[in-house]
Amino acid sequence: MDLDIIETLVLVAHVLAALAIIGLILIQQGKGADMGAGFGAGASSTVFGSSGAGDFLTKSTTWIAIGFFLTSFALAYFAKQKSVEARDLGIPQVIQTQEVPAEPSVVPVIDSSDSEVPEL
Repeated sequence: MDLDIIETLVLVAHVLAALAIIGLILIQQGKGADMGAGFGAGASSTVFGSSGAGDFLTKSTTWIAIGFFLTSFALAYFAKQKSVEARDLGIPQVIQTQEVPAEPSVVPVIDSSDSEVPEL
């Protein structure tokens, strides 16, 4: 399978994991919200049992966060591979081919009377 296709799939999984983490964190209740369940607020008749959805949501968030970090590492690896490929593209090296003249260069002498610069 082509490396670009795998990178795209990992990127899609990364974005989905990020959205899932955001959603799961927003769904979870705070620690103070369980106080009402002790006084008969009806939490014992939920789908997840008397403990509520807290344990399920916490475990789900943990596993999705682990997947998010793994996809982060995979994307970092792909970025490193691309930078190595870009570095090894064959950037031409500068090779000096101009010979240094053996005799010193002649500097032309300019007559100051021909100059338009005013004297001070």
